[in-house]
Amino acid sequence: MKLLIRNLARTTTEAEARVMFEAHGTVQSCKLVMDKTTGLSKGFGFVEMPKPGEAKAAMKTLNGKEIAGNKIRVKKAESKQKGEKVVNSK
Repeated sequence: MKLLIRNLARTTTEAEARVMFEAHGTVQSCKLVMDKTTGLSKGFGFVEMPKPGEAKAAMKTLNGKEIAGNKIRVKKAESKQKGEKVVNSK
């Protein structure tokens, strides 16, 4: 199951995010979205966990948790359709 993590502190690293989710089960991948010009995190990313039960437990436990001064949001990532333009609304 692919999870979307939002509202991460820009200083949070992929390694730190991976450790947070590994506390709840197996992490297949962890990727933070980085700003191409500054090289810094944009404050969101994706974690893939192969076991849905573990992913749901991580989502339930970590959603709303304060990490590095920010209340993070964790939810199931929506799969975008091929050719569909994704609009990032804040």
